[in-house]
Amino acid sequence: GAALLAGAPAAVERAMFGNTFSRNMVSDEKGLPADWDVKTGRNVKWWADVGSQAYAGPSVAGGKVFVGTNNDGLRDPALPNDRGVVMAFAEATGDFLWQMTHEKLTSGRVNDWPQQGVCSTPFVEGNRLYYTSNRATLVSLDTEGLKDGNAGPVTDEKAKGPAHGDVVWEYDMMAELDVFPHNLAVSSPLVVDGILYATTGNGVDEGHINIPVPTAPSFVAVEAATGKLVWESNLPGDKILHGTWSNPAYGVAKGRPQVVFPGGDGWVYSFEPKTGKLLWKFDANPKDSVWVLGGRGTRNNIIATPVIWEDKVYIAVGQDPEHGEGVGNFWAIDASLDGDVTGKAAVWHRGGNDFHRTISTVAIHDGIVYAADLSGFLYALDARTGALHWKHDLLAAVWGSPYVADGRVYIGDEDGDIAILKAGKTKELIAEPNVGVSVYTTPVAKNGVLYVLGRNRVFALQAGAQGKPSGPRRGGE
Repeated sequence: GAALLAGAPAAVERAMFGNTFSRNMVSDEKGLPADWDVKTGRNVKWWADVGSQAYAGPSVAGGKVFVGTNNDGLRDPALPNDRGVVMAFAEATGDFLWQMTHEKLTSGRVNDWPQQGVCSTPFVEGNRLYYTSNRATLVSLDTEGLKDGNAGPVTDEKAKGPAHGDVVWEYDMMAELDVFPHNLAVSSPLVVDGILYATTGNGVDEGHINIPVPTAPSFVAVEAATGKLVWESNLPGDKILHGTWSNPAYGVAKGRPQVVFPGGDGWVYSFEPKTGKLLWKFDANPKDSVWVLGGRGTRNNIIATPVIWEDKVYIAVGQDPEHGEGVGNFWAIDASLDGDVTGKAAVWHRGGNDFHRTISTVAIHDGIVYAADLSGFLYALDARTGALHWKHDLLAAVWGSPYVADGRVYIGDEDGDIAILKAGKTKELIAEPNVGVSVYTTPVAKNGVLYVLGRNRVFALQAGAQGKPSGPRRGGE
């Protein structure tokens, strides 16, 4: 709402994971396609190859489409080997514009998992782009790349030329804050009123028992213009179960602005945005739940991103998808209380066999919350009571999130299907077109076009368009 944008110039274009500061996956775009065929190019405006795995984006702003991926697409033979990559494409044509690459950390998979690339969906505001690299650095880039010369104080980019990224600043959380990211730092940052918020990835060691640096922060706030640290919080300290992989959300509950961070201990924490003062915390696992190594227990951490709507925070728990399916818990939390609000702030709750582990973020529209779990179920629930309107089995694992636009719910799955359902209290499957590759991301709409980032290819889908057919990738994949 308008309150969220107070003090922000309306003219500045933004794009981010979750579409809004509150991370609610809802768009007012119209005229989107309700079906397509990538094999014939029907309703396909364009497509472009990325790396071999892509989990971040798309973010669409300023006439460009930004995605995070790995280096298997090898756009520059002078920059070989496994790397984290952010790519920029032209929104109108899909032409490749530039890339920013990051070498892997020498410590290997405990901090920087092979082949995963950049898993942070970039936040774009005006001519600046922000993300977390695979090296656990917070990065600010100029959206034009080096095509328009160098912006900002960093002038020693290793890769020069117009097809490469232009670093404005880079903040190394491992060097500056002793952060020990477990597997990968992945936070999709948020920039509100000039402050960037992100989780750090801090977690356990390779043996999954000890937390090497419990004093290191899990949550940080830095100046978006300079990368200078504003505040940090090391909550939950030595209580991290595995890693810290969620994203912050920003909202106003009963007149009080707050930035909400899910912790690596399965608790939700809310802070005063400017100071980092703790406002409230909530344990998103039942008190009798137990954490067991490898995911066989009933206590979960949080990988999903919170959504703030009507003074409430909507969040569900889950684990690293490699741990498989399990019992989950989904909460609507009153965000206006203070202190430890466990047990008193739950507006409603679904758990047990009514909701499984998830890494997905919800979409709330017209009083209905659309939520998906890793087991492949999409739920339509009453946002105020949690009552079930309907449930749909997608028959494949879901990593991405439901996205509501043009009266429809769009959601991708591991089989490469995009289920398109009518938004509302009655279940109606409109179509289930496939994009030919697994989809681990959330569809995004912009200017009448639906963007879908598949595992190795990004698609721009538009009603009435006729693009080139999407055949096998180069390399025969």
